[in-house]
Amino acid sequence: MPVQIGAKLHDFSNPMGLLTDCHGRIKQFLGTLEAVAKELDRPYREETARALATALQYFKHAAPKHNADEEESLFPRLRRLQHAVETQAMLAQLEELESEHEWAAPLHAELDRLGAQYLASQAPLAPAEAEKFRGQVAQLAAMYRQHIHIEDVLVFPAADRLLPPGERAAIAQEMSARRNLKPGLPIAPGPEKE
Repeated sequence: MPVQIGAKLHDFSNPMGLLTDCHGRIKQFLGTLEAVAKELDRPYREETARALATALQYFKHAAPKHNADEEESLFPRLRRLQHAVETQAMLAQLEELESEHEWAAPLHAELDRLGAQYLASQAPLAPAEAEKFRGQVAQLAAMYRQHIHIEDVLVFPAADRLLPPGERAAIAQEMSARRNLKPGLPIAPGPEKE
């Protein structure tokens, strides 16, 4: 049974809804990282470790699928649209959104490294390492807030309006294939399925 996080859980009949649902999970796990970041230079706690491991797993396994949904399935179809006036503002954003995905990758890698260190040692991070973790989480959170806003307010609504049903169905099929799921099912937000 899928776990619902946020207001609604969409299925593959609404790929833009699925992408929006994913944004809710990104925000949730960013919030987890922000909370955990305050604890990493304090004595090791099992609860902190579990929350950290879950959030890191999400960003390591699920977030790349979300990025691929956008970069490989959605954005190329949007670039082929012929509605120049309606899509001009949205299309201008796609390159920036893709570059933000690339920009975030090394920050996530460093969070993985520091998080793995905390989990393996079961001991507090050194103050400088904990501060680095906090700073990188803050940078990611700031970027994702703006990134998600642009996609939820501009890109996804335009895609829903302008992409023909067959194109949206193809996006859904590609999304489900990335997760080894059947298109009629909702995505359960586990790290492997996002």
